[in-house]
Amino acid sequence: MESINTRAANHLSTLLETWHTQRDERQWVLGTVYQTAGSSYRKPGSMMLCDDLGRYFGLLSGGCLESDIQRHARKVLASGKTATVRYDGNDEDDISFQLGIGCGGEVDILLQPIHAGNNYLQLDALKRQLERRQPVVFRQKIPTDGESETELHPLTLGDHEAGIPLKRPMLTARGGTQWLNTPILPAPHILIIGGGVDARPMAQQFSNQGWQVSLCDPRPANARPAYFPHCKTYRCHPDELPQHLDLNSIDAAVAMSHNLNLDAAAVRLLHQRPMQYLGLLGPTSRRDRVLSLSGISGNEQESLLNGILRAPIGLDLGGELPESIALATCAEIHSVLHGKNGRALSSQVAQTSPHQVSQVRHDR
Repeated sequence: MESINTRAANHLSTLLETWHTQRDERQWVLGTVYQTAGSSYRKPGSMMLCDDLGRYFGLLSGGCLESDIQRHARKVLASGKTATVRYDGNDEDDISFQLGIGCGGEVDILLQPIHAGNNYLQLDALKRQLERRQPVVFRQKIPTDGESETELHPLTLGDHEAGIPLKRPMLTARGGTQWLNTPILPAPHILIIGGGVDARPMAQQFSNQGWQVSLCDPRPANARPAYFPHCKTYRCHPDELPQHLDLNSIDAAVAMSHNLNLDAAAVRLLHQRPMQYLGLLGPTSRRDRVLSLSGISGNEQESLLNGILRAPIGLDLGGELPESIALATCAEIHSVLHGKNGRALSSQVAQTSPHQVSQVRHDR
């Protein structure tokens, strides 16, 4: 497979960026998992893009079915009609069974041509909304006669009240047809306070997840753009950051400036923001000094300690190098943002049957 953008290559925002740069130069097909039964590598709402050069971007399986999906995509380009394809891991005549994939489940995939005649499936609008950090519901019609229809709506609490979940895709019926409703949220926005040498692998780990990364450091020797190529850099004191950045857009932050006063300013700035994670590099003794210097009240400190503050940062993965700390911190933030406990999956299924083990491993 040839890739145009290897950073966060399977993330939807990267797929849309890759497609948009060549949307009129190539012919494209959008592939979407719309229904599964049993165990599957990807879940409903997962997307990939195929073009007329035989390239694909993104994954709808572990890499086993993509070539066959591309074969079906070529048929869609030739006919101009939307199609569906099913892979059944229990059917001995099915290619997924013959490849020995072993998941044993069923996966239904929707293949839609993308062109100006169907308004590019509204992928342009979807890209713009995500760039504006606006959550949306992307609705795709499961065709009855090759038709290609999509809808794009803002994601609101009213959708949940109407039966559309705010996080997981689902099929709904309307007018005798089925629609896949996929809630799509903007990429998490992570703020790093401090742009020293050890912040480089931290920023890289976050960027590789497809997260939006901002970096704040007022010191001239730090936060050089060449070392943080995918970050938005703010060369100012944390106290001045609200003049340049909407702090309410931050989902998680890590203070790692190695300067007590800068980290204290970060805590003072962020402790009441609607974020899910605030990490502070260093041991608990340093944490207490930073909290004391921050000037926030004892009650606010207690609320932080019982809430979003993580210090020391990271899961207990072992290792002392900056790369290890970055990996442990990224894993911890990932688990918090997804509402998970960060424990090994095998420990959670030790007492279950083999079938349940498979289900847990793939239900992420």
